[in-house]
Amino acid sequence: MLTLMFTMMMLSLNQTGVTEFILEGFSEHPNLRLFLTVCFLSLYMMALMGNILIISLVTSSTGLHNPMYFFLCNLATTDILCTSSVIPKALVGLVSEENIISFKGCMAQLFFFALSASSELVLLTVMAYDRYVAICFPLHYSSRMSAPVCGELAVCVWAIGAVNASVHTTLMSQLSFCGPNIITHFFCDIPPLLLLSCSPTYVNSILTLVADVFFGGINFVLTLLSYGCIIASILRMRSAEGKKKAFSTCSSHLIVVSVYYSSVFCAYVSPASSYSPERSKVSSVLYSILSPTLNPLIYTLRNKDVKLALGRILASFSH
Repeated sequence: MLTLMFTMMMLSLNQTGVTEFILEGFSEHPNLRLFLTVCFLSLYMMALMGNILIISLVTSSTGLHNPMYFFLCNLATTDILCTSSVIPKALVGLVSEENIISFKGCMAQLFFFALSASSELVLLTVMAYDRYVAICFPLHYSSRMSAPVCGELAVCVWAIGAVNASVHTTLMSQLSFCGPNIITHFFCDIPPLLLLSCSPTYVNSILTLVADVFFGGINFVLTLLSYGCIIASILRMRSAEGKKKAFSTCSSHLIVVSVYYSSVFCAYVSPASSYSPERSKVSSVLYSILSPTLNPLIYTLRNKDVKLALGRILASFSH
């Protein structure tokens, strides 16, 4: 499905005056190039290895075959897609004098980044709902979060992300770009591309606002509501051990949500006219590099089941 949608978009790309873009990246800080290259490469390798490890643990350990870890596996997949769509090209820009990306390459990068970012926001909401059902309705958890239901939720998450990415990429590809062709970012994102268009961007701006309200606003409110109910349910528990156990099952997800939403809001909750390249670059580093790197660490270091599964795999290798 994703391959078909992406192929159709590539076929419908509009031929504009600009056939390639120059990604500005971090060229305004030449003295930081070596430092940023080492940091980005290290974080990218850590993000890849950490998220691949999470997927491997979940798929190979029968003790992790439950809804929470199924969604964690999907989260690791979105993180791999996010970093892989952004960081390799950013590293090319750091080690070369000029970072050029073709028009089609730019639209492809925009599509996969939008797919991963929007899917992750919806997925975090689904994961919050999963924790809400587990803590507030433990007796009904197995029926409400059965394998078919979890599968349907995962399909919806990726379908919503794919539709959002397709709409924005298709609309962006129909705009005219007459020059200049320098993108004041280290990857192709919606706000800096809209600033370069020499054709009306009213429809793009409206749909971008709608997407911001849905993915950043409604999903954030739903996540807050889920955790409001979770906290209220935990406070009603009489057992201190029960409270500790309940909180430990959702604390990792709460940390991930806090880190991701804070960086996303910083980058996107503002009109395109007030777009700040420096602020956008810093916040983009947080959610496209740092967050995917931290997520596996947060879930492995704070989760007893994951640590036990990791210990069993390491023990089998040692034998």
